[in-house]
Amino acid sequence: MKIDKINIDGKKISIEVLDKIFSAKVNKKLISNVLYKTNANYKHRKAKTKQKNEIAGSTAKIYAQKGTGNARHASRKAPIFVGGGVAHGPKGESNYKVRKLNKTEKKLSIASLITEKIKAKNLIVFDDFKNEIKKTKEMNLLLNKFQAKNSLIILDKNSKDKIIKSVRNIPSIKVTDINHFSAFDVIKFEKVIFTETSIKELEKKYE
Repeated sequence: MKIDKINIDGKKISIEVLDKIFSAKVNKKLISNVLYKTNANYKHRKAKTKQKNEIAGSTAKIYAQKGTGNARHASRKAPIFVGGGVAHGPKGESNYKVRKLNKTEKKLSIASLITEKIKAKNLIVFDDFKNEIKKTKEMNLLLNKFQAKNSLIILDKNSKDKIIKSVRNIPSIKVTDINHFSAFDVIKFEKVIFTETSIKELEKKYE
């Protein structure tokens, strides 16, 4: 199929792209499954409280067992005392298992989501960035021009080097490359932006 490639002046030229990526069959069930696994794998439950045996201090009995009129106690490390251990608290252990995603699932989910972006007119292909854009203001103007203030920008290395300084402080923008984005990233941002070279790099992964 053909899609439009745009230069920074807004001129359009049609380029040929792989149907299996940009005009794929949208598999909603697969997308949901991949997002569920990706989201689950982002969790890092590392909260930790000290148990009674981990509190520093004396283990001596605080007062006599009998004759004081008070309840029986051993040491001040007991959970009922301030500064004592925490009963049944989190132990810093992961209480979930990593859910595996195979390569086919990843590829098909990405193709489905990119196809949806095209249908919604939320996918933009730029010419490779040949001139460096140093100022954030200049990059903001470019993104505003194409209504792309909430975007995942997937670039080839040369283009990334040309614009990274100008885009890294803009909120709601993520700049990455072909090897470091996921289905979660594609669905998180309103628009997805490629360069012509980054599209060719993506197509190589699907050959």
